[in-house]
Amino acid sequence: MSSTAQLRYCPDLYHYQRRETRVCMVGNVGIGGQNPIRVQSMLTSDTRDAAACVKEALELAAVGCEIVRVTAQTRVIAENLQHIRDGIRAAGCDVPLVADIHFKPDAAMEAVKWVEKVRVNPGNYADKKKFAVKEYTDEQYAEEVAYMEEQFVPLVQECKNLKRAMRIGTNHGSLSDRIMNRHGDTPHGMVESALEFARIARAHDFHNFLFSMKASNPKVMIEAYRLLVAHLNALGSDWNYPIHLGVTEAGDGEDGRIKSAIGIGSLLADGIGDTVRVSLTEDAIHEIPVARALVASIQNQVNVGAGQKLKETPAISYDPFSYSRRATERLTMHDIDCGQGATVPVFTSRSKWDALAHKLDKLGDYKPELVIEDSPVTSIDPRDDAAVQALNASTNAQLVTITDGTPLQPIHAYRLLAAKLDKRHPILLKDTFLPNTADSDNAEDFISNLLRAATNIGSLLCDGIGDAVLVQGESAPGQSLRISYNILQAAGVRIFKTDYVACPSCGRTLFNLQNTTQKIRKATGHLKGVRIAVMGCIVNGPGEMADADFGYVGGAPSKINLYVGKTAVKFNIPEEEAVERLVDLIKEHNRWFDAPAAV
Repeated sequence: MSSTAQLRYCPDLYHYQRRETRVCMVGNVGIGGQNPIRVQSMLTSDTRDAAACVKEALELAAVGCEIVRVTAQTRVIAENLQHIRDGIRAAGCDVPLVADIHFKPDAAMEAVKWVEKVRVNPGNYADKKKFAVKEYTDEQYAEEVAYMEEQFVPLVQECKNLKRAMRIGTNHGSLSDRIMNRHGDTPHGMVESALEFARIARAHDFHNFLFSMKASNPKVMIEAYRLLVAHLNALGSDWNYPIHLGVTEAGDGEDGRIKSAIGIGSLLADGIGDTVRVSLTEDAIHEIPVARALVASIQNQVNVGAGQKLKETPAISYDPFSYSRRATERLTMHDIDCGQGATVPVFTSRSKWDALAHKLDKLGDYKPELVIEDSPVTSIDPRDDAAVQALNASTNAQLVTITDGTPLQPIHAYRLLAAKLDKRHPILLKDTFLPNTADSDNAEDFISNLLRAATNIGSLLCDGIGDAVLVQGESAPGQSLRISYNILQAAGVRIFKTDYVACPSCGRTLFNLQNTTQKIRKATGHLKGVRIAVMGCIVNGPGEMADADFGYVGGAPSKINLYVGKTAVKFNIPEEEAVERLVDLIKEHNRWFDAPAAV
């Protein structure tokens, strides 16, 4: 692939503008073009249980799910999609169905008869997958491409004949041996894997498809989608296919919502994304409100900052395709370091600090570290060139933030600040320039505040911008601090607790993911800095656990395989013993310590 230096994925990094795409029709639902951003989810019921699948699909549609995906592991299981489809239609619901295909081209050929769309994963649709490491000659590489094409073309032709849609859905964790050995376990490899399949589809004049680039690491996910769109732009205006967004294996609770918001929200803010799925290790129905809230936030992007488009746009200060933290000088405030690679500190307001003062010693890892009113922080409007020039002319580095009330979106405003400000000055990130002082016990308000903060602060952290953080949109003192720390953890810039990669349930899942994840959290939640993957099956590949220290993976019904990194080390452990054996494995690798005694 060519250098990323000249690639552009977004027409204006300082102002919202939705990417223009062609329309992909999934049944009666249009994706892309002038259509709204669509929300979808995936059934957790066993595909062989048509009644359960129909019930779940109807429940999802009733709460706003516009497209429903269901797994089809084999040709025989795919046959039951007919009964699921017929049951949904008999209930008067026309929500489109998508068959999720891994490993089995014959399952795809059966599924395409009954559903409006087929999702294929290029890494495991037809490619050999032995996790082999070898050097491919050009002839060997071409031979495997030819085999893959031979397997894929019949599905392309059937989709074209039946007017079905297709998603070419690359997963970071399941790139083929061929792609891995030629391009590596990288965003570049993810993009090339998808483009191979797209070239075949186009060669057969099939264009009713869209792409996805999913990963469990938000940084990898963001970079992969940006790189894909940049390459589509470079290939020409007729490569304007829609994009499906998702962070795979996001997890559950606040962590899953924050990680999803960082990845999905960041891309939506840049105008990328025509349909989204939030993957939570919870009942699928809980995914819909989160996805809808993220999509709704884009309307605010359109409204806030309208008419504020810059006459001149400076060159951006970061590489959008490769993470590197912005270089600054280090400052020390009240014995807390900030900038030049120091741990990113958490600010709060004086009123919130005072509200928590009586129990600071009980807040554990969620303590506030600095009070903004008591710290030397300079606030400016990044459009004020005189103010920026004065800072750049100053002798000493200063911690800089953006003035409350500035009529710009935080992502755009901080990009502009980072582009114009000397790199020596550290930057304090805010989630909003409109501090929230209204008390609210409304759970929906809290989730909205959490998603906004994760989108705005998390996106910037993933681009290497930001040396301190301040959450102003959540009025509750303790909750605002918890959001701050959890964003830092999800963005990978400050690890203060156990990190989990947990996939959502689906019909492939070989154990109860929700219950098991909670058991593992209870046993290991004190292991600060340890990353554990909990996966219902291995369909997305050990690569999805690339950053995990240990993995707990369904290998067969009621049987668990345990991993160290990408390597399976213990097999077919009875489920009732598996959490204890995971703890033993962590101890074997000297990563275990006992939980501190409760205070």
